[in-house]
Amino acid sequence: MLKDFHFNSLHEPIRPLIIRLNENWGYDYILIKTTTGQTKQALAATAAICKKLNPGYPFSYSFLDQDFQKVYNSEMIVGKLNTLFTCLSVFIACLGLFGLAAFTAEQRTREIGVRKVLGASVVNIVALLSGDFLKLVLIAIVIAMPLAWYTMHQWLQNFSYSIGLSWIIFAGAGIIAISIAALTISFQSIKAALVNPVKSLKSE
Repeated sequence: MLKDFHFNSLHEPIRPLIIRLNENWGYDYILIKTTTGQTKQALAATAAICKKLNPGYPFSYSFLDQDFQKVYNSEMIVGKLNTLFTCLSVFIACLGLFGLAAFTAEQRTREIGVRKVLGASVVNIVALLSGDFLKLVLIAIVIAMPLAWYTMHQWLQNFSYSIGLSWIIFAGAGIIAISIAALTISFQSIKAALVNPVKSLKSE
């Protein structure tokens, strides 16, 4: 008696399977389990036996884990492409944020100088310049999360057996996005906040 097991892709449910021995059948394949580290020796011994018993046919073999891996080639390719384009999108977004932060700091040079003269600290200036950008990032996250959940949910429907989508995944992604945005913006914000207010006001 065998327990149910997958002999096809996880895209499909477990199907009925009959395993029986019939001496009148010819055998096209045999499955051999090898000891770790003894694969080469097992292949050589198997090839010698096949050549001795059936010299008219060439000996060919494949590894079962590689055969199963081929079943999920499309998922692996999609995963690599997603990683590539995600990194590219984050890089472009960071460049955009960096440019906007530099432009905003340049436009508000006089305001920053006046605030520093009136006693504003570096932390206050950084919070002032970063706040508007981080609000936009939060709005983008709120819009993106339902779309991401729907897309992932639809993709998981292609599998008969799949994991559930936890809110922790989306919360973690949001925290990472905010952290990257904050680091990108803070560089220009701190740079602007550390400028001597005398020079800022003089340049205006």
